[in-house]
Amino acid sequence: MTQPARLPWKWPAALAGGLLAGAALGWLIGGQVAAGVAVVAIIEIVFLLSPFGHQARPMLTTSAAISPLQHDRFMTRSRRLASNLRDLRNAASQLPDAVVLLDRQQQIRWFNHAAESLLGLQRPQDRGALLQQRLAGSALSEWLRNGAQEPLNDAGAPGQADGHINVSLLPFGDHEQLLLARDISHLSRLEQVRRDFVANVSHELRTPLTVIHGYLELLDPDDVPELAPVLGEMRAQSKRMGQIVEDLLTLSRLETQHEVADERVLMAGLLATVRKEAEALSQGRHKIILEQACDADLLGSPKDLHSALSNLVSNAVRYTPSGGTITIRWQRTADGAVYSVSDTGFGIPANHLARLTERFYRISSSRSRDSGGTGLGLSIVKHVLQLHQAHLQIASEPGAGSTFSCHFGAARVLAPGKRDTD
Repeated sequence: MTQPARLPWKWPAALAGGLLAGAALGWLIGGQVAAGVAVVAIIEIVFLLSPFGHQARPMLTTSAAISPLQHDRFMTRSRRLASNLRDLRNAASQLPDAVVLLDRQQQIRWFNHAAESLLGLQRPQDRGALLQQRLAGSALSEWLRNGAQEPLNDAGAPGQADGHINVSLLPFGDHEQLLLARDISHLSRLEQVRRDFVANVSHELRTPLTVIHGYLELLDPDDVPELAPVLGEMRAQSKRMGQIVEDLLTLSRLETQHEVADERVLMAGLLATVRKEAEALSQGRHKIILEQACDADLLGSPKDLHSALSNLVSNAVRYTPSGGTITIRWQRTADGAVYSVSDTGFGIPANHLARLTERFYRISSSRSRDSGGTGLGLSIVKHVLQLHQAHLQIASEPGAGSTFSCHFGAARVLAPGKRDTD
């Protein structure tokens, strides 16, 4: 006797797996819109790749082996499911985030309307095309060529002359991939407004602060002894405010700068200067050690590198109790060179390390206020290193001190005695 045809068990499993994958992707990406993109896209893919998508029509042709009641139930469920899938497909098409489905060769299988405006894709001719080739000449193409292991932040949108996008490439299924691109053009414009505002305000504050500080220096505490403590505090705070303004101006310049002058930076002289500055700031309260394990120089901006390296040392002095030790090291590595500053200070809890380079970020506001820091030093260090294709690494343990290391690539390291053009 012929057995009634049944809906393949793999289809419900595939759908459930798709929903779970979509929820997980939404959690990883963050945000309701992104979660919706992931869920809709995964359901769409599951439908296209599932046994149901391939077997639904053949099953309908075998309706003679199915009882009338089973046939009616199956047709009703099929129509309901098809309607739901059409609604989901239409929803995915109207999402503001670009969604592109790729096969294992990164060929384009499907994309929504936002992908047309943000990525410049065109239908139907781009279906089946290699995404990397389709986006040739853009930052996205280079990102895909390099493996796209990490999300690409604030990249130019290939489909819009002045657009900016964040892009993620997520794996799913049998080596397929899902590309998500979010339009952040408005955020980029707001960020530029913020930068311009900070730069303009800082510039305007510089002159009046200089005048105030100058008049405070003219006042002699001996003339009015009872106001001596007040005058001392006013001088200290006006000096600190002036330093904040200078650091803001420096940071604004670094954020808008795209390259640095390629000059030879004599590290022997720079390290000696940094050590003298540390000793002057310490006033004999710390032991300052300089370990220069190599004579290599750097290629870059002397002014900016001095700012970055001295900021690390001044931070170590400020946050290390009296009697502590600060060690400055310069050494070659297999892939370049490393400048590091180690201290025996308070140490930093692990949950703060990722945010230390944010402007004005404070681990402890009272400790930072007492130290006289501006809260901008590590932000300046980060931007200077980025301009020199270098990066900052932080290792710390509460109560055991910290080590801040600047890693420079081989392209920035010059052997001693070489000319800048060598």
